[in-house]
Amino acid sequence: MKLLLLLIPFLIACNDSVDLAAQETEKKEIETLKKEITTLAESSICSDEYSCDFIGLGSKPCGGHWGFLVYSSSIDTVKFLSKVEECNRLEKEFNQKWGIMSDCSAAVPPDYVICENGKCKALYSN
Repeated sequence: MKLLLLLIPFLIACNDSVDLAAQETEKKEIETLKKEITTLAESSICSDEYSCDFIGLGSKPCGGHWGFLVYSSSIDTVKFLSKVEECNRLEKEFNQKWGIMSDCSAAVPPDYVICENGKCKALYSN
């Protein structure tokens, strides 16, 4: 019985390190997906043929997105939007699962997007 009492702190510490490793792995997967999404958005071009749009990326613990990406219809938008939706869902679940906190400032969406020199650009009134 005494041996079991001596092992409890060790077992708890092991469990904490396993949880921390699992959390870090999940975080890296989300960050990798965000980089893939950002690269895809940045690869898009705009012209008379391809229109610009924007979408919120990420899920802040207080709600809302971390930021907004501009992209054009020159990319596979079905695949792109699906990846963004998956990323936002995964990050929301991650935040809830691990009790993640952040500031509660809101990312401001662009007022509109334009095509400038073949790239989509976000514009803000203020």
